[in-house]
Amino acid sequence: MVLLVSALAVALSPAPILFAQSAALLPPQETAASGSAPLPEAPQPVGTVANTEIASTASPRCPAPVAQTGNSGQPTKSCPKRSNFFKRFLDSPVPVPLTPKQKAQLAIHNMTYWGNLLTVAGTAAFSVAIDSHSPYGPGFKGLGRDTGYSLLQDSSGEFFGTFLVPSLAGEDPRYHRMPHASIRRRVVHTIAWIVIAQSDDGRPMPNYATLLTNPICTEISNLYVPGLNTNGPSTAERIGIGYATEPIDNLITEFVPDIASHIHVHDIFVQRIINKVANGQITP
Repeated sequence: MVLLVSALAVALSPAPILFAQSAALLPPQETAASGSAPLPEAPQPVGTVANTEIASTASPRCPAPVAQTGNSGQPTKSCPKRSNFFKRFLDSPVPVPLTPKQKAQLAIHNMTYWGNLLTVAGTAAFSVAIDSHSPYGPGFKGLGRDTGYSLLQDSSGEFFGTFLVPSLAGEDPRYHRMPHASIRRRVVHTIAWIVIAQSDDGRPMPNYATLLTNPICTEISNLYVPGLNTNGPSTAERIGIGYATEPIDNLITEFVPDIASHIHVHDIFVQRIINKVANGQITP
């Protein structure tokens, strides 16, 4: 009888050991499910816009890594497309900061973009066609001179307004749209952006890029653009006209996103014509 009890004890003794070993080999999810301990929560990323979440870390190759929710429901990280950094506007107020080097690249891209070059040439052709007695002269010679001076003015504006001033002030040179706000709020936003812009870290700040670049470029234009009155009152008038016509760019960017995504809205044909007429460079 003693031998029988001993044999049964030896036969049953490995069961708890095997059970403990099998439990140790289970995945963490199954182990937690078999007990009462809750699963640890995953850390939440910082900043959320729609279904896109901006992570709190960044790297030189990916200045703002993005965590997106895939079809499986699990978050997956990816870098924003490079083209995002070459846009003159963003569709949300979430900060996607640019380094000074990237701001310089944005300025160069704005200058050399085919849409910008085509708009400059088209505006020059229109100006020469309706006023052959302009300071640029008639024909192809006038077309070439008008185009050249316009590109010089553009380069000055991009250098100061997209690169230098925003880099020194820590300002985001891009316009941030409000596509989900009311129409009245968006109109107010386009006008207020002349004075209040967004810093690299997302905070409101004075729009130094507009407030300083406009008078700087106007004074520089006095040095070389033909046909301009360079006295004080005329210069002040052109500076005021520049501030007054600035919302045209913002309105187009805000309300025509399909066009704005393919055209650099700062160089819209109509806006250039309005500026030239207002500055007295062409006679309507």
